[in-house]
Amino acid sequence: MPISRRDFAGIAIGAAPLTFAAAPKPPNFLFLFPDQHRYDWLSGNSVLPVQTPNLDSIAARGVRFSKAFVASPLCAPSRACLASGKEYGRCRVRNNGENYPVEQTTYYRLLRDAGYHVAACGKVDLHKATQDWGLDGKRLLPEWGFSDGINNEGKGDAINSGAVTPKGPYMAYLHKRGLAAAHVADFRLRNKDGYAATWPTPLPEEAYCDNWVASNGLDLLRRAPRDKPWHLVVNFTGPHNPVDITPRMERSVRERTYPQPNGSTEFTQSIHNTIRQNYTAMVENIDRLVGLFVDEVRRRGELDNTIVVFSSDHGEMLGDHDRWHKSVPYQQAVGVPLIIGGPGIQRGLRSDALVSHIDIGATFLDFAGVPVPKDMDARSLRRVLEGKSRKHRDHLLSGLNSWRLACDGRYKLITGFDASGEHAGRRQSDANGQPAPLLFDLEADPAENRNIAASEPGVVKHLSQLISRT
Repeated sequence: MPISRRDFAGIAIGAAPLTFAAAPKPPNFLFLFPDQHRYDWLSGNSVLPVQTPNLDSIAARGVRFSKAFVASPLCAPSRACLASGKEYGRCRVRNNGENYPVEQTTYYRLLRDAGYHVAACGKVDLHKATQDWGLDGKRLLPEWGFSDGINNEGKGDAINSGAVTPKGPYMAYLHKRGLAAAHVADFRLRNKDGYAATWPTPLPEEAYCDNWVASNGLDLLRRAPRDKPWHLVVNFTGPHNPVDITPRMERSVRERTYPQPNGSTEFTQSIHNTIRQNYTAMVENIDRLVGLFVDEVRRRGELDNTIVVFSSDHGEMLGDHDRWHKSVPYQQAVGVPLIIGGPGIQRGLRSDALVSHIDIGATFLDFAGVPVPKDMDARSLRRVLEGKSRKHRDHLLSGLNSWRLACDGRYKLITGFDASGEHAGRRQSDANGQPAPLLFDLEADPAENRNIAASEPGVVKHLSQLISRT
């Protein structure tokens, strides 16, 4: 039957009060990203006295990954791989002497273009070769995709570039406070003693670099807009060497005992223990600062709509395999912590899925509703985080300069790596004089002490083929 004008008007009047629920706001992203934090230096490791209660709290409302690798265990290429979402060799930054190409996209830029407020503080490290951050720390930030931020020097770069005239905001701050000369003199002494330089820093608490970075980051968070989603990455400079800590940090760890490194011929047991105490103190201080950021998000009333991520650009050898720093394919260097918590994420899950740190950017894009570009190698972790899949990747890749590795979760193949280091008598070569391949069974030999390449030619062939595809 036809509807009369009166009936139509009644329908229209009756329908007028109807409202539609607003589309859910895309989540915010708080990304906490220290420098040189190895995968095992967290609470829950039964052989290490390490206390990270704030990271435990994030893990309780999310997922803790046990098999997260970096695409390259060195600062600049690792951060370039993360920003670009590409494997080492495709991200166009091969070492610390190369800058990130400004024309190459970043996941930061993709988020900003999608309407996010994208901010950064600390050691962004995408133009390390230039050694010029601008005294306000804003040089090149817009080009990389940031809406706001303060990009500062890393520990060594601060001294190398700004001992006399500052080139970045951290040394500018120390010069202004009258603290630069003492800090430079202290670091030059530490360079002579290396990791054995375990005495406290002369800097006051507020000028200690990680504390200063956190202060800047909290300011960025407080001024983040409330009418649009935001992404903040906090690039702490610790626990990168030197192992400089404040007197307060020193007091918190001096009575602890740590296991000795695997295969180290350098330093006494006492010095090794003190080095590990200091490294722990840096980790635990960062955990304290993580708590401040989570508290500020809670104070803003946004914790229920904020995904919090904690990871690192690479690990730290700490004397294992008679090595220090990073840059090598052993687990202590390529393995990093990865904890992700927030809305819609499974709570209290421990995952052994294979994850590359480049997947973090793709995960942000996925939760933001931004398509992941096809030329990115990164893969979103969303299905694992939401409990819809236990598996993520079939294998992981990493590399630096001449060496490459492929890992399927159990077996890890390393090619082009001279495991002898400075110890020429240890070198093993193939028929062409190249470093012999290394194959480790991570289940049977997690310390990577036994090379089984000769007895597993089929595994070597399979993993070699994965490496050759990149």
